[in-house]
Amino acid sequence: MNRLVTAGLLGAIAIALGAFGAHGLKDRLALIPEAAGWWQTATFYLLTHVVAIGAIVGRSAWPARLWAIGSVIFAGTLYAMALGAPRWFGAITPIGGSLLIAGWVLLAWSARKES
Repeated sequence: MNRLVTAGLLGAIAIALGAFGAHGLKDRLALIPEAAGWWQTATFYLLTHVVAIGAIVGRSAWPARLWAIGSVIFAGTLYAMALGAPRWFGAITPIGGSLLIAGWVLLAWSARKES
């Protein structure tokens, strides 16, 4: 899929989920002490990587792929836990985080030729 299409779709989802968490789920997120923080972290990381995906147009596709997959796993597990999924979902979250980190390392590796 085109990186800008991916960034656009994930960006729209991130904004919608951020707003939904802040307004539509406010009472539900209050039921689990960590839930609001998980929701905010998920939205922040998702939005951060949406911008990164859109910004590297013309470069290697691999960092963007890793960021897209990593964002979905990272944010998805945090959103799920905030909505009451079992805490063991938290064991999956670092897989997404590792993919996000790998995307940044790969971007740096590919850019080293330019400096």
